[in-house]
Amino acid sequence: MIYIETLINGILLGGLYGILGLGLALVFGIMRVINVAHGEFIVGAAILASSLLAAMPWLNPLLTLIPVAIIAFGVGYLFQLLLLNKVVQRGDMLAPMLVTFGVSIILRNLMLAIFGSNPMAINAGALAKASFSLGAIHIGYLPLITLAISIALFGGLQYLIKATSFGKTVRATADKPDIVRLMGVNPIRIYAVVMGLAFVMASVAGVLLAMRTSFSATSGVDRILIAFEVVVLGGLGSFWGALIAGILLGVVQLMSFQFDANSGLFYAHLLFFVFLIVRPNGLLGAKA
Repeated sequence: MIYIETLINGILLGGLYGILGLGLALVFGIMRVINVAHGEFIVGAAILASSLLAAMPWLNPLLTLIPVAIIAFGVGYLFQLLLLNKVVQRGDMLAPMLVTFGVSIILRNLMLAIFGSNPMAINAGALAKASFSLGAIHIGYLPLITLAISIALFGGLQYLIKATSFGKTVRATADKPDIVRLMGVNPIRIYAVVMGLAFVMASVAGVLLAMRTSFSATSGVDRILIAFEVVVLGGLGSFWGALIAGILLGVVQLMSFQFDANSGLFYAHLLFFVFLIVRPNGLLGAKA
């Protein structure tokens, strides 16, 4: 029975891992940009939510998702519009990656200087310990809510990109940015909106993760590593692949604790390495 409970909790944790990589998958799928600063923005969102709760302790931690997501969209929009668009237009993947790498270093050291290196966390209150039982299996409400939010985000983003006129414009811009200009579409604005949406995903991931575990100003490296593994393992450009990959990593991580309590993320990283060799294009990517 313990293995069934571990499997369920691994799936619930995987939903959170999936959100970590969702914004990264969106940006790469549309702009072919690897945002190395993705982890720092996740941590920044967690710090923002923690600051809001410190100023308004009566606020439900889950409700901080709304103002943090709104602020994150604005930051992402401006980040793309004022900085990243200057190098994305060149069609070179290396230039924007180097820019975001520089931004990640600046942000990490800035957060370290302001907030220090002490661990922080968002106190989810009674929700953090609340659970229900299915026979001998105990399931926490917070992990279940996290998985529900994850599925809603993946489904909503899939619908937005695949089934709406805005999504068709985004896909056309990703494929032929020069041609859409002839139709009156400004790729610069489209890219900015896409980055804003990616920041929203990163902010949700940051807040939800901070409710489950502690973080610090330097935790961005760990976050970007998981996000990168989720995107690559799921298959570049596949949203649902990223969710499946996140669930797979979460299950492997928690299952490995049953026989090696000190393993941490070792076996999840090992799984990623094996998949990289056996199927480099990921679970739902095209076969190599």
